Amino acid sequence: ELIASPVVPNPTTAIVMNRPSLDKFESDIKEGGHLFINSSLIDKEAEREDVEVVKVPANEIANELGNSKVANMVMLGAFIAKTEVVDFDSVMDALADVLPEHRHNLLPLNEKALKRGKEVVE
Repeated sequence: ELIASPVVPNPTTAIVMNRPSLDKFESDIKEGGHLFINSSLIDKEAEREDVEVVKVPANEIANELGNSKVANMVMLGAFIAKTEVVDFDSVMDALADVLPEHRHNLLPLNEKALKRGKEVVE
């Protein structure tokens, strides 16, 4: 059975965590959309002027929090705060529901990462 690609042809938003992703997906974003760039790993400027570029030092913030693995949560916090696509608090509630019980010790770290990402765009 074929598995469909998770890549949307013309997204309104792209979150790029590294340079190859920026190079590959920047041109696909719809005009007026958002481009979130992990400025910790990407030193190239975005070429598009018809999208809103949001630079987030996701890895730097994650390292400040003591765990590089939460860089994605930092970026998610920035994305949610900027786009308001979902309620910020609902994401924390959902995390508690989807994380296995033995990982609930990571909830405070994930909450800090989300909040730090949110602060970047406020």
